[in-house]
Amino acid sequence: MVKAFSMFSAEVFGGAVVSLELLNMLAHVASSAAGCTYCQAHTASKIADGGVVSEKLKSVWEFENSALFTEAERSAIRFSWAAAMVPNEVNDEHFYALKLHYTEREIVDIIGVISLFGFLNRWNDTLATPLEDGPLGVAKNLLVGRGWQAGKHHPENN
Repeated sequence: MVKAFSMFSAEVFGGAVVSLELLNMLAHVASSAAGCTYCQAHTASKIADGGVVSEKLKSVWEFENSALFTEAERSAIRFSWAAAMVPNEVNDEHFYALKLHYTEREIVDIIGVISLFGFLNRWNDTLATPLEDGPLGVAKNLLVGRGWQAGKHHPENN
């Protein structure tokens, strides 16, 4: 499974035509919708490592009204949230909004990252995977103000 997952992950991120900044932000939103604090911490850490202004990450939940986000990003964030919900809440309006800004290939990239994190969210949350120091520190700095807690993923709980 590790080999297959590694290949899938490499293709989702390495073969994408959508920016890594947006893909990482969508992974963060999907992980939040799924409730996986482990993946929320890791995606926040990945975004911070990628040079994304932390204000954008801090404002991701105000994306509808924040000048930091384009209408294209807003449509993708809405889609990511709806797609990661259980049951899936994607509807025709979500696809219509995406198609205004993204090609078919880019939409496949967006769905690919959401699906990849669907697996990761279930895997890490089910196993209560302990957070590593780096992602834990980033999450404490960037996410705690939004109510984030390490919970069962805190190293002291494992």
